[in-house]
Amino acid sequence: MSATAPLNVNFITQITDLADCVGQTPLVKLQRLPEQEQIDNGAIMLAKLEGNNPAGSVKDRPAFNMIYQAERRGDIKPGDMLIEATSGNTGIALAMVAAMRGYPITLFMPSNSTQERKDAMTAYGATLIQVEEGIEAARDMALQMQADGKGIVLDQFNNPDNKQAHYLTTGPELWAQTEGKITHFISSMGTTGTITGVAQYLKEQNPAIQIIGLQPDEEAAIAGIRRWPAAYMPGIFDADLVDEIMDIDQRVAEVYMRKLAKTEGIFAGVSSGAAAWAATQVAKANPDAVIAFIVCDRGDRYLSTGLYNVDDSIDNAN
Repeated sequence: MSATAPLNVNFITQITDLADCVGQTPLVKLQRLPEQEQIDNGAIMLAKLEGNNPAGSVKDRPAFNMIYQAERRGDIKPGDMLIEATSGNTGIALAMVAAMRGYPITLFMPSNSTQERKDAMTAYGATLIQVEEGIEAARDMALQMQADGKGIVLDQFNNPDNKQAHYLTTGPELWAQTEGKITHFISSMGTTGTITGVAQYLKEQNPAIQIIGLQPDEEAAIAGIRRWPAAYMPGIFDADLVDEIMDIDQRVAEVYMRKLAKTEGIFAGVSSGAAAWAATQVAKANPDAVIAFIVCDRGDRYLSTGLYNVDDSIDNAN
């Protein structure tokens, strides 16, 4: 081939579409969290590393599915204005997919979200509107913009394509990666799409699998997960699929976030620390359990918070 000949990509099997990079994330066994002498009952803890998705979080899965399914149905077409309320990761993922597929997108986001998240959304070309009152107000404002005829709300909180993404991908991956041996699944709950979709799939394979959801306790404010007021409970949530809901203390979640990085090399956010803590509690109580939990995103989205610079002892956060 001459230096000026055009590249024939049909002969290069390594080239793929970015959409094909979503999912199939690693499931890794924890080695030193907590120390082996603390749990010596045969239970193992497995972390699903969703930060390996192209836009860096578990929300890549529903973002792709919500847009692709809407296209397939003819609900949207390239050039339409998309609208969404988001606390961060979904907005980043939607901004990425919108850029790929040719959609302008406006995102309503609580102003207390990290600067890294805001910068990532605008890097993908999204219009970002910050809301002082929190995610509930952001949801209301997004719906009002749609009512005013200024775009189409994807509505991650009530859109069945959100949970379908996890029924079609995350659940089957966990089942295959554990060779059907998974006994417990743990997920923080935000839109509840992850826990609902995964639970539906896993319960169909083995109804005995225990599904454990995590919500902040009354005093906590953990990015990406919520303790929803009844009026704002996501419509996609199916409480019948969740066997237990655990309240998470914010300090404990932050300590375990740092422990994941320092003892396992898993650099993740606060909700992932919450899931790691919950996994240790489940492991202590269930000999020979195979426990999988979601590591929602990567820790570089939280560097500006200063949370990684805190010196603490895991012994005081059990």
